[in-house]
Amino acid sequence: MYVLVPDDPVFFAKFESLEEPLLRHLHLLHGAGAESDDERIIADAYDSWVRVLLKLPLWSQWHATDTSAGHAPGEPDGYALYGAGGTQLTSLYPVDVDAADLGHLTACLDLFAAAGRTRRAEPGRADTDAGADRSERKDTLVDVFRRVMEVLLLPPPQRLLGALRQVVGQGRTGSVTLPAEEEAEYRRYCEDVVTILSFGDAFAYHSHRALYV
Repeated sequence: MYVLVPDDPVFFAKFESLEEPLLRHLHLLHGAGAESDDERIIADAYDSWVRVLLKLPLWSQWHATDTSAGHAPGEPDGYALYGAGGTQLTSLYPVDVDAADLGHLTACLDLFAAAGRTRRAEPGRADTDAGADRSERKDTLVDVFRRVMEVLLLPPPQRLLGALRQVVGQGRTGSVTLPAEEEAEYRRYCEDVVTILSFGDAFAYHSHRALYV
């Protein structure tokens, strides 16, 4: 299935930040000795995380300090995207992601969320956690994981997706100008992405939104 992923350092940073907790949880469960369903779920999720990472737009350029590094296999080429009025836009990339990988990641998110609910239900923690829930949302593991998955599962506008698939699928590295109707779809989609990733922190939201102006 195709998802539209922006060339967005905020999204990439949140996606990349999942690696350490996934490996840490996996290490803790593996160290316990006996195999468990939880260990299998997290192991599958980590393998899926790697496969999705390798398909993200320009990930090697974000990740590597060596700017001469080439594209990874399957990584889309870069291109310049413009609106109908000539304004350069943040590029969006159609990425063909295996539905099974999204399923593994979702199952792991559900596992972590359930563990968090269990901890909040423990005696003596209710008052403290109730106050925390009313405070400003923080980038906990579950919160970041949920935001990443909401972006990956955000339904792309089909007309915009089709147009960009033709561009990226042909390996074009020049420029593309969206007609007015597709630019409107683009802006609505990108606003959804920014809201998913940064809502809850006014400064982060406005700074992030400025990347798409």
